[in-house]
Amino acid sequence: MRCEACSSSSLCARYGPVSTTAPSRSSLKSRPSFFYFFNCKPSISCSTNRPTDSSSSSSSLSTSSYSRRWYNPLRRRQLDEAPDIERHWVEADQPPLASLERFTVASYNILADRNASWHKDLYSNVPYSYMNWDRRKRLICKELIGWNPDIICLQEVDKYFDLSDMLATAGYLGSYKRRTGGSVDGCAMFWKADKFRLLEGESIEFKSFGLGDNVAQLSVFEMCNAASRRLLIGNIHVLYNPRRGHVKLGQIRSLFSRAQNLSEKWGNAPAVLAGDFNSTPQSAIYKFLSSSELNVMLYDRRELSGQRSCHPAQVLGLKQQFSSPLKSIDGLLKDCWTDEEIKVATGKTTCNIAVHPLKLNSSYATVRGSLGTRGSNGEPLATSYHSKFLGTVDYLWHSDCLVPTKVLDTISIDVLQRTGGLPCKDIGSDHLALVSEFAFTTPTNVGINAAT
Repeated sequence: MRCEACSSSSLCARYGPVSTTAPSRSSLKSRPSFFYFFNCKPSISCSTNRPTDSSSSSSSLSTSSYSRRWYNPLRRRQLDEAPDIERHWVEADQPPLASLERFTVASYNILADRNASWHKDLYSNVPYSYMNWDRRKRLICKELIGWNPDIICLQEVDKYFDLSDMLATAGYLGSYKRRTGGSVDGCAMFWKADKFRLLEGESIEFKSFGLGDNVAQLSVFEMCNAASRRLLIGNIHVLYNPRRGHVKLGQIRSLFSRAQNLSEKWGNAPAVLAGDFNSTPQSAIYKFLSSSELNVMLYDRRELSGQRSCHPAQVLGLKQQFSSPLKSIDGLLKDCWTDEEIKVATGKTTCNIAVHPLKLNSSYATVRGSLGTRGSNGEPLATSYHSKFLGTVDYLWHSDCLVPTKVLDTISIDVLQRTGGLPCKDIGSDHLALVSEFAFTTPTNVGINAAT
């Protein structure tokens, strides 16, 4: 979860839109909304939580927990005694039959280089050298290549070709979708060329629905060694702004509706929907994700995402809930949904119920984690940590016909606190990568010949 602003890097003439000839690097700057396809051959050797759109700058002052930076009182000792970060695979209690085809998906908000530069107050507890992009990109790619996922979904990518050049050495192809508006970061998806074939790829600009400048990606893949196995992957970075929960709902609802249509087109292909959803496991939006519907009138739209209860000082119990006159005003306006806000959230002015068509489960909530890493609902206690946020906003959701067989466990709050904040010595972003292995649970895709 972050600011929408970030910087771009120089681009390469080898890359171009999926449906057109390859443009030059300079031409990409004049066509920021295209969905780019990276087609380097695999044999070549050779980036929470901060404001993310123009409307969020003022809203960041809506509560003291977002306008006040937290200085870690143990910072000096933590930097001298930085812990080694170790993450371990956690197996499902009842894994499926070993003969079923499996694949691994990673989701990672990598912290755009420009965001790191523009929001230095979020990283005052982090050594300056740890914020260097060249260092961070090496850590990010080393980590991803080490976990060896078949499909990678990245958010907050502003230097796509820096990453694609490095990931190509490990056999990945990739695609990129830049955000609309003045920002230049976006979402990127990579896949192992020897494991999956791309059948169809598209992107969503939420601006076309009146839902801000965020974007999402959808891709349909087919397993190279099992043509009957088709899979839909979604990648999204939801709006950050805590006060605009109705827009968050609209973005998620729009993505899931399109994902359902694309799944049906390709024989009811099962789906994995990854990303930074900028909503906590205790939030109303999480309930919407997991239960498929939400009566928006039962909630304050300024509290739908649950972000404003995740200041590190609150989470760690070092301070009581911050008070603010603006927050008191928010309470007075709690039930004042406008017709336009209801329409944005639900898609209909006359309906208070937001609905999405998918039946989803969270892979991390399904596979139990180790002591100290999970909350009461099974989700990680934290997937992002900086001076104004400590909590979980990243997820890997999956549909029926898929089951998680293992997940890469996250890091305990105690270890995170000892880092002094992310990025740290071993992690190149202010988020943690989520990685899960899935298995197909049906003999073949239903209606596999529905699309050709």
